[in-house]
Amino acid sequence: MRFPPAFLDEIRDRVPISAVIGTRVSWDRKKTNASKGDFWGCCPFHGEKTPSFHCEDRKGRYHCFGCSVSGDHFKFLTELDGLSFPEAVERIADMAGVPMPARDVAEERRERERASLTDVMEMATGFFQERLQSADGAKARAYLRDRGLTPATQQSFRLGYAPDSRNALKEFLASKGVEKTQIEACGLVVFGTDVPVSYDRFRDRIMFPIPDSRGRIIAFGGRAMSPEVSAKYLNSPETELFHKGNVLYNFARARKAVARGGPNGAGTVIAVEGYMDVIALAQAGFENVVAPLGTALTENQMELLWRMAGEPVLCFDGDGAGLKAAWRAADLVLPAVQPGRTARFALLPEGKDPDDLVKAEGPDAFRAVLSEARPLADLLWMRETSGGVFDTPERRAELEKTLRELTGRIQDESVRFHYNQEMRERVQSFFGAQRNGGRQGQNGRGQGFGDKRQGGGQRGGQWGGQWARGGAAHRSPITESLGRSALVKRAGEAMSVREASILVALVNHPALIDENFEYVEFLDLANSDLRKLHAVLLDALAHDMAGDRAAVVEAIDRAGCRDIWERAVALMHRARQWPALEGAAIEDARDAFAQALHLHRSARTLHRELKQAEAALASDPTDENYRHLVEVQAQFRDVQATEALIEGFGVSSGRTGRS
Repeated sequence: MRFPPAFLDEIRDRVPISAVIGTRVSWDRKKTNASKGDFWGCCPFHGEKTPSFHCEDRKGRYHCFGCSVSGDHFKFLTELDGLSFPEAVERIADMAGVPMPARDVAEERRERERASLTDVMEMATGFFQERLQSADGAKARAYLRDRGLTPATQQSFRLGYAPDSRNALKEFLASKGVEKTQIEACGLVVFGTDVPVSYDRFRDRIMFPIPDSRGRIIAFGGRAMSPEVSAKYLNSPETELFHKGNVLYNFARARKAVARGGPNGAGTVIAVEGYMDVIALAQAGFENVVAPLGTALTENQMELLWRMAGEPVLCFDGDGAGLKAAWRAADLVLPAVQPGRTARFALLPEGKDPDDLVKAEGPDAFRAVLSEARPLADLLWMRETSGGVFDTPERRAELEKTLRELTGRIQDESVRFHYNQEMRERVQSFFGAQRNGGRQGQNGRGQGFGDKRQGGGQRGGQWGGQWARGGAAHRSPITESLGRSALVKRAGEAMSVREASILVALVNHPALIDENFEYVEFLDLANSDLRKLHAVLLDALAHDMAGDRAAVVEAIDRAGCRDIWERAVALMHRARQWPALEGAAIEDARDAFAQALHLHRSARTLHRELKQAEAALASDPTDENYRHLVEVQAQFRDVQATEALIEGFGVSSGRTGRS
């Protein structure tokens, strides 16, 4: 059965290759960086003791540096498990949750037709290349030479020339046996019921072949040589091969450059606005550059960028149109941002595009632009504040409302939370600077990028005094109540039940370390004695001793922490936290540990948020900051209630105090 390439690409993209290989390979904890999708282990294809088998989720590939095997999801299953290719596809599709496609005879026929169309496009590309080097192409060659493109660069990008003729290409293809319907299906001629005789679409134009993700030519862009032509650039129409919003110019080459890494920001991908920008930058050493095809960036094109890099750089011309394009791109990106998936924005000097810049000032000038690329939050802030006048409460409230609406578009809950926090801090600093007579001065005008966290501090003058007095009246019951909070008090206690139960369980039940390694390694503990125990545990882990309880207890003795360990165990007995103790079944220990770890992470996050909320209210006692502090207090109460239930405190347990 033949599977559509789009289907194979979809299921590959949905399933990390580490998830496929991880069923047969144990990853090496020291060399593996799971957060970056970078995995190392001993090769399953040949026996070895040191891990030389590597796979990367971003590339969807594996490679062994010992025996040189390499491949993708399907090859791994076919070569290691002996599955047939359809069986491997079915297994990956099942993991991806994507139904297998029913055999579609019509689709298979269209696939064969598309293959024949790519053959026609390849013939057209060769025709245009040949005409560029002929007498007809002299003017085009002079133009490219004046634009600074070397013959090697022209050949690398397969640039060509469409002669000023209505039928030169059509007759060439017909002479090669290409049918009229195929020429029309490729979009190479203009035809229709109102056109008596079809004619070449591209005439007297420099031709830019547009490859797909596999390097096959699927369309053309043509740059007019005559200044009298209304359309300076002309793209192929939508065809069976070409859907403009799904294609990025130079995608295949840029993807390889990103995978190789290296200088010139090659760890990410750079999106610019036009063909010539891509080619000029490639000639200057920036091979990881792509461009949309004469239109604003689309969602599908953004997905292609994220397929190459988690933080692509979107580069826009240094004029009004370029800035508006950047703002449109920001609105496109904002709803889809996630942890590890965002964008940065580079704005070129006024009146310059990348081609102009590298030609006039060299590659270093473009590197400087890339180094100053700003995050999405900066661009949004600049757009909403630059040149604005915020000299009244109503206008300031309107800005806050606009920013809340913007951040509300973010679909990922955790990112949305942090954007809300970021914008709240910027607004507080922004208006604090205004009231202090800071950079904004008396007119309350925004200054764009430069305004981030300028000024701030206490509000001055008559209004400041009234705000501060009102804020103090609001703040007193809040801070007193939180000061009595058991969670806050525990941060400074000698040893909390929650933290002790986590450390005792890890020592007594070493399996929990492997199962929760990413959290165990970076445990944030308030108690200094328990931090010492944690350090001993990590040291044992580094020396491959953490799987042996007796060895860890012996290491605790050697480190002079025996007293801390005994106090922690005694606390578990007093608090009746028996799942953490040595004799508990692993299932009970696992459940209790998961609860304690979740509660601990929530409490530490809330503790940090509490400090930020109190500081914000102290420096800027607004109703909004007051409400935010109340929300934090409510979340504290929820966590307190959960902790009391888990630890067995309260009237029903007969306990009268906390340890």
